[in-house]
Amino acid sequence: MKTKHFCYVLLLYVFCLKAFAVDSNDIKETIAGNTKFAFSLYDRLLNDSNAIKPKGNLFFSTYSISTALAMTYGGTRGETQKQMAKVLHFTQPSEHLHPAFGALQKQLIQEDKSRGYQLLLANALWGQKGEPFLKAFLDLNKDYYGAGLRQLDFINETEQSRQTINSWVEERTNDKIKNLIPPGGVDKETVLVLTNAIYFKGDWKTKFEKKNTEQADFFISAKDKVNVDMMYVKEKFKYYADEKMQVLQLPYKGNELSMLVFLPNDSNNFKEVENTLSFEMLNDSFSKMRTTEVDVYFPKFKMTCGAFSLNKALTELGMPDAFDRHKADFSGIKGTRGVWISGVFHKAFIEVNEEGTEAAAGTAVIIVQSIEFPVIFRADHPFIFIIKDNRSESILFMGRIMNPSE
Repeated sequence: MKTKHFCYVLLLYVFCLKAFAVDSNDIKETIAGNTKFAFSLYDRLLNDSNAIKPKGNLFFSTYSISTALAMTYGGTRGETQKQMAKVLHFTQPSEHLHPAFGALQKQLIQEDKSRGYQLLLANALWGQKGEPFLKAFLDLNKDYYGAGLRQLDFINETEQSRQTINSWVEERTNDKIKNLIPPGGVDKETVLVLTNAIYFKGDWKTKFEKKNTEQADFFISAKDKVNVDMMYVKEKFKYYADEKMQVLQLPYKGNELSMLVFLPNDSNNFKEVENTLSFEMLNDSFSKMRTTEVDVYFPKFKMTCGAFSLNKALTELGMPDAFDRHKADFSGIKGTRGVWISGVFHKAFIEVNEEGTEAAAGTAVIIVQSIEFPVIFRADHPFIFIIKDNRSESILFMGRIMNPSE
């Protein structure tokens, strides 16, 4: 999609969001909750072979995942709602939470030509044609997430429906996130899919000169190393260091967004630093950072993670009922129970080079229900039949029909 068209879609999305006033403390509380969820999910995904790349790399958009699950959360009730709130760190009542998410989204994508980067967000609901969804659920997602309902026919056009959703995600991530929902990710029991797409492209405030990029060693461990393209720049950045690590903030043009890098002082204590990651540690690092002139050596890299399922991680974090057909309570979606999450899929892309960073991600929450297809018994080919006494189960007659016209 061309940039001009991107902006057009973005503006439509902004103006389609309901105008509402939200207390700034609600937004701060939502951000804090999302951040805590980010660290808990990161910790869980480290042990998930579906999420971790073969060489140990990991990349995901916690904002995309939080948003897609917040949209889904709007339809929860009972114990399912309590479990999801605990896992996602949703501490506010729904009447404060969803408006806060909406206000945050509007704030993030606010059109400002001077900001020097692209940040695009889009949400959508994809419902089975003819299914009766509750108006309150649809209004909540439309008003606060800009997610209108689009009807598909998962029963009769299952694969075409999957491709339609994937194409929507691909288009809204500048072709970076393809095939978010894998084959088999939706089926004839799918009743609703909730999607989020996020795309970011930003230039560094201080770019790395390409002429300074050189081949250099990257030490995977004390014994192993690989050769990489190592960028270099000398500039004043926000920086902090202690006996365990260095923390560097690399701002993007406009100073509204930045990349924060935690670098252990030794490759041997990487795990020790990783285990300290938390909401509190992040805030502590922010408070200690000072503007300092730094010689920065940073590798170029590019990778795609996923599409992988978040079912295992979210279940282990404490929301198993959402995936259990017998326990899930999403009665806020259709007014009745009997629907549950069959899959939460996520895929993310990032490229870092001398110019800046390009990143994108997509999340899809698949909601299914048990459906009873009409049983058809059409005796239009040879068959066997028996006439029996139902009291004694005695067979009285038995035969077969090969040609009824005889």
